[in-house]
Amino acid sequence: MSDFSLRNARRRDFLKGVGAAGGAMALSVTLPRALWAQSPPPKVPIGQVVAFTGSGAEYGPFFRDAAQLALNQINTAAEQVFGGPIVERLIAEDSNTLPTPAIEAARKLVEADGVPAIICEWSSGVTVAVATSVTIPSGVLQVGNGTTSPLVSVLPEDEGKDLLFRTSPSDALQGVVAADLAAGKIIDGYKFDTAATIYINNPYGQGLSNAFAAAFEKRGGKVLAQVAHPEEVQPTYRSILSAALQDKPGVLVLPTYPAHTAQILKESRDIFGYTSWQFTDANRSSEVLDAVGGKDLAGKLGTVPSADPESQSYKAFAEAYRAATKQDRIPPFTETTYDAAMVIGLALAKAIADGITDASEITGTALRDRLRPIANPPGEKIIGGSQEEITKALQLLKEGKEIDYVGAGGSVDFDQNGDVKTPIAVWRYTETGDETVRIVPAEEIASE
Repeated sequence: MSDFSLRNARRRDFLKGVGAAGGAMALSVTLPRALWAQSPPPKVPIGQVVAFTGSGAEYGPFFRDAAQLALNQINTAAEQVFGGPIVERLIAEDSNTLPTPAIEAARKLVEADGVPAIICEWSSGVTVAVATSVTIPSGVLQVGNGTTSPLVSVLPEDEGKDLLFRTSPSDALQGVVAADLAAGKIIDGYKFDTAATIYINNPYGQGLSNAFAAAFEKRGGKVLAQVAHPEEVQPTYRSILSAALQDKPGVLVLPTYPAHTAQILKESRDIFGYTSWQFTDANRSSEVLDAVGGKDLAGKLGTVPSADPESQSYKAFAEAYRAATKQDRIPPFTETTYDAAMVIGLALAKAIADGITDASEITGTALRDRLRPIANPPGEKIIGGSQEEITKALQLLKEGKEIDYVGAGGSVDFDQNGDVKTPIAVWRYTETGDETVRIVPAEEIASE
């Protein structure tokens, strides 16, 4: 018998002895706090599948550091509130930005490392593959940190399981804003009657291309072509560009990843003499800027799910992230990666506050059942990014009170599909970088 079990046995015998005197009730009220004072809280590892190589490699280190920041804040708060850390460690594995390597990485996290939750991922193709092959069958909670494919909302494998969530919005929202932009409804003097898309052939690319096309035609535009390309980076995209540009679209929209985008743009310019491009979230990339050059990109517009940079939660997160990483740049979805790790950490804290003292009982379903209670109303609002706020959150949970986490990336009020709604930004390239032009609040985005 362990020392912990022996102490419990002795306490039970003592309670029986004093029961007749009426002392048991009073002692049982103080028992949870006594346990916290005498024994450290349980600790569990948290997994992350993230692109360190492949077409999304540019973002991997930023996303890993954002998740680590959130879990460090959880542990700092837990040491004060519970008497010790509750996250054993963050284990980040490489997805190669492709489904097959990501599945193997997720299996390692679940089967070898025993994680109850995984942050996964920026690529919707990876998210869906990992969910269907690993996390859902294993009963592990998965929270997408940059996942935007509309398919995720209605993934058949998750029906009745409720194990797939995301802190980034569906591209049903971005597609509408991209269509509004191309149709001349956002920026004066920027309007096209026709468009074409070149998209990566995975749930992200196809979902965003279809969402844009449907919304653009509803606004009076005409989509002349939607052309897919493989997930693996190709040596040339000449035939794909030929198909997309054959009817001379007014604008070419590119729901694809940085490495693909860079090659497509160079060939579009150098072979076809075409530079009328509109970008999406995954095109907002220093890799693209370096490859194509600011001269041809400056002024080109795009859309991206985005936090309101003036919000209290984003400002707090940005300050903490820059201090922890010494990074000046915060790429898209870095803030929603922080939120994905944070909601998992807060759900873990609630599990411990609810009386779970055995790490083996902190399962994916145990965390899932506590995800909406810590992120949705009602409850006291907790502003993301701030160590003081996160410590307050754990203290409130320990006291049995409700909290409502406000994310660095915007609302994390999870609906029945595990989806959230956040703002969408219009951005543009400059000769040396990129900048946000306008924020479209979530409540102002049409449903289609």
